[in-house]
Amino acid sequence: MTTHILAMNVVAPLAVWLWPVVRRRTAALSYGVVAAAGLQLALMWGWHMPEAMRSAASHPALAAAMHASLFLSALLFWGAVFQEMDRAPWRSLAALLLTGKFFCLLGILLVFAPRPLYASAQAPLGSIAGVLADQQMAGLLMIIACPVTYVLGSILIVRRWMVVDEIAGGWRPVSVHGDHD
Repeated sequence: MTTHILAMNVVAPLAVWLWPVVRRRTAALSYGVVAAAGLQLALMWGWHMPEAMRSAASHPALAAAMHASLFLSALLFWGAVFQEMDRAPWRSLAALLLTGKFFCLLGILLVFAPRPLYASAQAPLGSIAGVLADQQMAGLLMIIACPVTYVLGSILIVRRWMVVDEIAGGWRPVSVHGDHD
């Protein structure tokens, strides 16, 4: 879990933000921020279905496919978010809000599930508590990492939006005294 949290919430946004070539390539592959958000959500929730996660845990090639697809979808998502921030920043903000909420919901489900969602039926009783604790820790990491990343991304977009708007002459501070320019 830590691997794909870091890949999706640290490596992917930084790669897209810091390296223009990655940003251009992901933007060229993307069908827009809505499609990128939908793909990322579908893969995230799909891979976190108990049967898919159990299969990935027992087959190394499937686990590699899970991590690769989640990372690539995150690259596409962040590429689309950063591309869209110059054309329609509100779309980027909406995509971050929507995906962030659904990622947090998944984390909350992992933390508050009354039993392990990914435990093997053959797991000894003593190890069930350990599996549940691992699941809860993974959910807690998701609840912490996702909002931090998505809020930081939103702050960067809003800052850029305001600066661009101010340069264009569209933003003016409102006087608290009711004075008009």
